[in-house]
Amino acid sequence: MNPHIPPEASLIEYPSRFPIKVMGARVEGFVEAMAAVARNFDPEFDAATIEQRPSKAGNYLGLTLTITATSREQLDELYRTLTTHPMVKVVL
Repeated sequence: MNPHIPPEASLIEYPSRFPIKVMGARVEGFVEAMAAVARNFDPEFDAATIEQRPSKAGNYLGLTLTITATSREQLDELYRTLTTHPMVKVVL
């Protein structure tokens, strides 16, 4: 942690477009479930903008959800919600 930047300072200007990468098992309903979570935090979220990348073996699916971030609190809560979601393996 940089001692010259207060912890409450943000390097992100709000509102801004913010990509979040989510990895989960490649199962029916995963993309829709992640779109629903994103929509809870960004009502204007468009599921058509989700980028999908299957793993080499095809067992997992990586998604990039680009939301409109409006605050640090919103992003923190979105990360918490995604990381505790039963379909999610990793959030970056």
